[in-house]
Amino acid sequence: MMKNILNERLYISKSSPFKVRMFDYQCFTYPWHFHSEYEIIYIKEGYGSRFIGDHVGKYTDGDIILIGSNVPHYMKSADIYISGNSDFRVKGTIIQFEKDFMHYSVSHYPHFLKIKKLLEESRHGIYFPSGCSSKLVEILERISLETGIDQITSLLQLLNGMSEIDIRQVISSSDYVNANDAFYDTSRIDKIISYLNKNYIRSVDLEEIASLAAMNKSAFCRFFKNKTGRSFKKYILDMRISHACKLLIIDDMTISQISTECGFDTISHFNKVFKKIAGRTPSQYKKQVLLL
Repeated sequence: MMKNILNERLYISKSSPFKVRMFDYQCFTYPWHFHSEYEIIYIKEGYGSRFIGDHVGKYTDGDIILIGSNVPHYMKSADIYISGNSDFRVKGTIIQFEKDFMHYSVSHYPHFLKIKKLLEESRHGIYFPSGCSSKLVEILERISLETGIDQITSLLQLLNGMSEIDIRQVISSSDYVNANDAFYDTSRIDKIISYLNKNYIRSVDLEEIASLAAMNKSAFCRFFKNKTGRSFKKYILDMRISHACKLLIIDDMTISQISTECGFDTISHFNKVFKKIAGRTPSQYKKQVLLL
């Protein structure tokens, strides 16, 4: 079960603003996680489920996904891969690049306006369906073999090509707010969010978390609301419902069990909060996703 969101540290070298690698896995194994870098995933072969922000959907051969900075995500291979059947492999390319890559140029030069819009959209995750562009696939299949300026040029060509795909789909809901975006700018916040990732399914007392931040309760509430745009209580509830969404799909648990697992005292309170945040009841959510 994915109780905690893993904060992955990629340690990209200062001498290179991004990492590129081809992969050939038995199955995807990395848990629910996020990192400050943008990520492009090209699925050359493979199928299963994708979890990005508050979105749950399917991926298949030829799909391309662009995931924004600090957006939580998780790729789950279909059961036939997990079973260890050697005839099935997950293959493709992964590119991870710094959130400040070409920051000044992207922010100020009109030549980069489309790329700027693309990166802004990636805060909700972007899906490029299989077959949408042979040009993107050609770049993705060669970029891991390149070095130096050729690789940087290819990344810019890739982002530019993505920005010109009209049928790209923003996949998290329009009202999805990435809690991690607002936090990862100071060591104090890093400490707070790490603590919450480990403890949000239990009752976290305001005085307890304010003490961790070395603030009184009133100051902490103002600080927290300023950073996230949400109250501390709302933030905790959003994390719990996000966790519940994953359990509804990947675990064989009853709604009552999930309610308890996610820190709710009663199933009626869980149902009420889930519907308010997700826009449907837990059972409706599960049925809708399983039909994808």
